[in-house]
Amino acid sequence: MEEPALLTIRGLRIEGRSGDEWHPIVKGMDLTLRRGEVLGLIGESGAGKSTLGLAAMGFARDGCRISGGTIDFDGIDLRSAPESRRRGLRGKRIAYVAQSAAASFNPAHKLIDQYCESPVVHGVMPRDRAEADAVELYRRMRLPNPEEIGFRYPHQVSGGQLQRAMTAMAMACRPDLIIFDEPTTALDVTTQIEVLAAIRDIVRQFGTAAIYITHDLAVVAQMADRIKVLLRGEEVEEAETRGMLAAPREEYTRSLWAVRSFARAERPPATGTPVVSVRDVTAGYGAVDVLTDVSFDIHAGRTVAVVGESGSGKSTTARVITGLLPPRKGEVLFNGKPLPSGFKARSRDELRQCQMIYQMADTALNPKLRLRELIGRPAEMYLGLKGKALETRIRDLLALIELEPGKFIDRLPGELSGGQKQRIGIARALAAEPQLIICDEVTSALDQIVQEGILKLLDRLQVELSLAYMFITHDLATVKAIADEVVVMQHGVVVERGRKAALFADPKEDYTKLLLSSVPEMDPDWLNRLLAERSGSGPQA
Repeated sequence: MEEPALLTIRGLRIEGRSGDEWHPIVKGMDLTLRRGEVLGLIGESGAGKSTLGLAAMGFARDGCRISGGTIDFDGIDLRSAPESRRRGLRGKRIAYVAQSAAASFNPAHKLIDQYCESPVVHGVMPRDRAEADAVELYRRMRLPNPEEIGFRYPHQVSGGQLQRAMTAMAMACRPDLIIFDEPTTALDVTTQIEVLAAIRDIVRQFGTAAIYITHDLAVVAQMADRIKVLLRGEEVEEAETRGMLAAPREEYTRSLWAVRSFARAERPPATGTPVVSVRDVTAGYGAVDVLTDVSFDIHAGRTVAVVGESGSGKSTTARVITGLLPPRKGEVLFNGKPLPSGFKARSRDELRQCQMIYQMADTALNPKLRLRELIGRPAEMYLGLKGKALETRIRDLLALIELEPGKFIDRLPGELSGGQKQRIGIARALAAEPQLIICDEVTSALDQIVQEGILKLLDRLQVELSLAYMFITHDLATVKAIADEVVVMQHGVVVERGRKAALFADPKEDYTKLLLSSVPEMDPDWLNRLLAERSGSGPQA
């Protein structure tokens, strides 16, 4: 007999507020999910994936409302149930793993305290058992020092480690349903494999149902039993994973399946003085060195991709370049001249010349400022633009990032999708007209269609303005698409660097080879095959 449905959604309609008007986000959606089943939700930014996932908990974010349809969770009508009943289910029987772990943790409390809160409050287990359970799940999530890491604060671990800690926290009560909202977005490819395997094993072990929201088609191929494709709040098609991968019915789905076509030609080696030179930099936090003797150059009109696993020192290197973290040893040169080590000692023009696009758009944008203020402030502060000239510049930048100025200029960040927020971060960096832009996982929150548009935009701007880019990324497809040179980091040390084509064709170091072999493929058996190869065993079920 077929397993009865755990979650049934029928005719779901969700609206979002823009000013005094309501506009549709989800337009009459149906969804059925059974115990132990994983449903993948895919679609471009703004398709309604996260909104639908939250609705499975009977929840609508601020500025949204559920205006129609039914949501039945194990016989409970989540639309008509009192809020106290819904609150009793959330965390205990329904859990949520958010896209942005940095925005989801309380910075004032240790990780283990936040882990233990849900099982203790819901009466699942006492505090001492919850702490022991936390250590076990931290170990399953391949977190370093699982017995100790829980006693750190969120800011004391890397973004990838924080994402894994949140996944463990969601599993604390062994819920019946987990909504995974881009849970591996912040993870490097090697860590992603471990986390995907751990998520899949735990879901299977406990018979947990899951909704897996992602824009990474290769990832959803490893995780989902069925895939539902969304576009602008409507279903395009739904089918079993293998069937959809083999023969998608709709043209839109086929466009998602197509391999990203953009891969610009590698430019010849640059000559002359680099825009930025990192020279023998050693830096760290407290008494611990995070970087050791790091050196590389970035020339005008060229892109250097810095890759490596979570905690390898990629973002710390960016902090040194921007002056947010003075090095203990070494220096940073800008156009051949030493930069003051700390940002407070740098001139306004030195600050203007280096801008950064951050990994977590949720935490990088002030939620109380409208987009005209977020984008306009750098242009006003660094370039002195005011009045009509400033308004024109803001609208031009919105158009550049493919957001309609008249529609978006007065929105707040909370009224945007994750991908739209990241594009605002790009516009804000461009507003200062810098020579160097540091892109810290700039495409990690974007679906593949939007990624391609953003990469083409950045490439065009680089050619027109002779911009230098430092691309911090764990997405090797992005590296292949846009990089001229690649710097591979591990444990704060540069283990290999070179021209992109040569490095991809013939990597010299074992760690580089490991990174290249860890890129997911559009094959449902790829993860099983890779895990079997690395364990030396036969194929896994």
